[in-house]
Amino acid sequence: MMIKESNRPRIIEFLDLLGNETYNLRKYHKPILVYMVSDGRIFYSLWEEELLDKYGLQNVDGWDFEEDTIFCPDWVEGLDLDYDFDEDDDDFDDDEEEDD
Repeated sequence: MMIKESNRPRIIEFLDLLGNETYNLRKYHKPILVYMVSDGRIFYSLWEEELLDKYGLQNVDGWDFEEDTIFCPDWVEGLDLDYDFDEDDDDFDDDEEEDD
């Protein structure tokens, strides 16, 4: 069964990373990314929320595009790490003594 993602920033991130300029999100009132991951490939389409609600996610039986998952964001494969970019995550030891 397909998975749906309704978070607009995530959809934009997804399309940007894949370089898919075919979709114009401005024509969607509430876009829903519908995708399925299988054997290192992602199969996906964009739906209007109202249409998807009407027919149901379980009735989605096709997709518009197919790509390698290597170009997808981590959350597509369930690897959403919720990384906090404000944390001090450099490779330098902050406790290192400086020579005066």
